[in-house]
Amino acid sequence: MKTLIIPSNLKQVKLNCDGVIIGIKGLSINMPTYFELEDLKNINKEIFVCLNKNMHNEDIALLKDTLIKLNDYNIKGVIFYDLAIPNLAKKLNLNYDLVWSQEHMTNNYYTINFWYEQGIKYTWVSNDITLREMQEIKENTKAKLMVTLFGYLPIFASQRHLVKNYLKTFNLSDNSKINYMEKEGKTYPLIDDEHTVVYTDFVLNGLKEKLILNYDYIVLNSFLIEDDKFKKVLNIFNSVNEENIDKKEEELNELFDNLKKGFFYNETVYKVK
Repeated sequence: MKTLIIPSNLKQVKLNCDGVIIGIKGLSINMPTYFELEDLKNINKEIFVCLNKNMHNEDIALLKDTLIKLNDYNIKGVIFYDLAIPNLAKKLNLNYDLVWSQEHMTNNYYTINFWYEQGIKYTWVSNDITLREMQEIKENTKAKLMVTLFGYLPIFASQRHLVKNYLKTFNLSDNSKINYMEKEGKTYPLIDDEHTVVYTDFVLNGLKEKLILNYDYIVLNSFLIEDDKFKKVLNIFNSVNEENIDKKEEELNELFDNLKKGFFYNETVYKVK
């Protein structure tokens, strides 16, 4: 099992991890920060480039050019949401793998196996399912799997500028990069840049679950986590084992007061009416 981080800056790229997931400005969302292609030259680890934006016609030229340019870099794969990417991959001679990552939809091995048969060898599994269902996926697919085990999780994204439109409507001024929404006693971080993205009110804690899941990659997200704290989190995940799990859980709980298990042990509360 390898550890990937989603870094908030180039400094974090040098932390003790097996690889990184990075976004490219204009083609990625839900990332703590965005990098230039030239930055890839200075990363001596496994690199997954997250091109997970919902693409539009005007994005296709930049997307195609970026996919071709990535052939010149030593990357492991490209993480995609929009189906434009696997369709373009059929026409382009790409020397890296693709990772299916449609967030709330990567939740069953039937679809994972469909994409595997299409040549998509990796899937980033959704956090909307239980630990048992994650294990079931592992038992029934040949695909390489990754899953987020730490960090704030994106709940939804909108192309509408919800914060900016609100400020404009009420003639308010606020240059904050991060805003917060209060609802039913909970506080949700949200960002309004190219998209509006709302995140969970809690930090996902999958430390104990790391010892249970036999996935190829686990992902730790640094979004909204201070650099020093995130370094400690990474060290905890790197050093945890069956013998010290209780101690490491205590260390993690000392760092945060809003850790939760998400849907690991509870089926989704969201139902189709």
